[in-house]
Amino acid sequence: MDPHTTLFLLCDIQTKFKPAIYGYDQVIVTANKLIKLAKILSCEVLCTTQNAKALGPIDPDIDLSLLESLLVGVYDKTLFSMLTPEVKTLLNARSHIKSIVLFGIESHVCVLQTVLDLMSHPNGYSIYIITDGVSSCNQFEVPVAIARLRAEGAIITTSESLGFQLVKDAANTQFKTFSRMVKEEKENTRRAGEVLVAGISEGLIKSAM
Repeated sequence: MDPHTTLFLLCDIQTKFKPAIYGYDQVIVTANKLIKLAKILSCEVLCTTQNAKALGPIDPDIDLSLLESLLVGVYDKTLFSMLTPEVKTLLNARSHIKSIVLFGIESHVCVLQTVLDLMSHPNGYSIYIITDGVSSCNQFEVPVAIARLRAEGAIITTSESLGFQLVKDAANTQFKTFSRMVKEEKENTRRAGEVLVAGISEGLIKSAM
């Protein structure tokens, strides 16, 4: 991965979903961590909302203002996939993009359908799903969606692993800033992992017993 050829996609993390989404607070925490990572490494970020008139804007607890010009747009949609005509136009104008980092909700609906559309895009992206940054209304849907996403060819990873993969080298000029962010987010990362990754995995194992 290369930060200069990587685009972050934030999918439909909206205020009115808060009461319904499993581990919603942890999704917000990871989203903010990824926004900080994008800022440190100068990766562009694109956001969508699902029917914002009914479901509200991107949750204001996500600090999009940190991105400044790196925020390439917030696009409202009725499609479940993020790949609206406007988003496709934006992607086509960024032919240098090779990797896409995807996080948000819901894992088995908008996230999944976005990946399926990206897989058929002629640019041939590598798609990274952040497991500590996706969720759904029903907890059981998440591991099923993650398994489907992996089978479709998406790369399943975590926010911290992704960060180190993008930074690559302790000699990177941004490593100290990145390392400081990782330390500051340590407790948030642990909690998000417990709720959105370990908790979901354990639930799936228990349900199969």
